[in-house]
Amino acid sequence: MGKSLIQQKRGKGSPRYRAPSFKYKGEANFARHEEGKIITASVTDIVHSSGHSAPLIELKYSNGENGLVQAPEGIKVGDNIEMGRDAELKPGNILPLKNIPEGASIYNIESNPGDGGRFVRASGASAKIVTKMENSIIVELPSSKRREFLPECRAMIGIVAGSGRTEKPFLKAGNKFYAMKAKNKMWPIVSGTSMNSVDHPFGGSSSHSKGIPTQSARNSPPGRKVGKIAPKRTGRHKR
Repeated sequence: MGKSLIQQKRGKGSPRYRAPSFKYKGEANFARHEEGKIITASVTDIVHSSGHSAPLIELKYSNGENGLVQAPEGIKVGDNIEMGRDAELKPGNILPLKNIPEGASIYNIESNPGDGGRFVRASGASAKIVTKMENSIIVELPSSKRREFLPECRAMIGIVAGSGRTEKPFLKAGNKFYAMKAKNKMWPIVSGTSMNSVDHPFGGSSSHSKGIPTQSARNSPPGRKVGKIAPKRTGRHKR
């Protein structure tokens, strides 16, 4: 008998796993601009989008475009921001990494020049430039990991607004469920060993003591490819 595994249901397109993107305000990205020119934008509104953890600001650019980006701490309606390599170093302004000094707080960092921002976009998050070299910029991310970026990648100055979001408790499981559903996150996350035997290969009445290994071969069928898939090693890593 086949097993109804979550990883087999994902991608099917059923409402249980479909993000309600029609409720989102839109994509939060930088506007495109020509190198060497400064584009100004005015903040017309601060909005909430269920698809983003941070508040968004609506921008009206001087070139006629409109856009959304993550709001920095301290910004308000009516403020102006600048985008360009010669822009002022103040919260909300967008500059290439090569023109931002070391130690400055930045967020919404582009992975590749012109992609609109991919890294450090959650509420209260910020990164900082650690080392600047000729062909790469090393940035320390909120996870304390360090990553190399191209000098032409753009980033916003400041810290993402909404830093106190995680301090408010959900209080009820129902509130957590709807918060996860708004972003198409599967919740609650249940381990396979806690399921029944009809729901997972690791399920059964013997709790967490299983009589089968939790490693799966690379060529196992989809219903059995669970747990550690073709691991190089298992067990505790001894130093």
